[in-house]
Amino acid sequence: MKHLIAAACVAVAGAGMALADPVHGTWKTETGETGGYLHVTISACGDSICGTIAKVVDSDNTSIKGKRMIWDMKSKGNGSYAGGRIWAPDVDKTYRSKMSLNGNALKVSGCVGPICRGQTWTRLN
Repeated sequence: MKHLIAAACVAVAGAGMALADPVHGTWKTETGETGGYLHVTISACGDSICGTIAKVVDSDNTSIKGKRMIWDMKSKGNGSYAGGRIWAPDVDKTYRSKMSLNGNALKVSGCVGPICRGQTWTRLN
């Protein structure tokens, strides 16, 4: 009986790990023009993927900590994500967004009409 319970616990723990999306974790944005950068925690929010500003580094704009930066992002498979929105705090604009995961690098881009911006973020954990 003990072995059966132990096996069930291992199976449940493994299933939870399998459900975690590979993009989940904390990411460091590129350094901005003023030398500051952000740590963004990406996780599930309902059936989508969201990102929240976890830390503001070398910037006076600490009031954005805890603010949602990415929302409504959906996995398209093979490390591609689309259909979401991203808020750019440096210009206070929201863009249609997509992301592409390659190992510990996350290419994040967003467009408003013909104007597009992008960065490559680095995985922290």
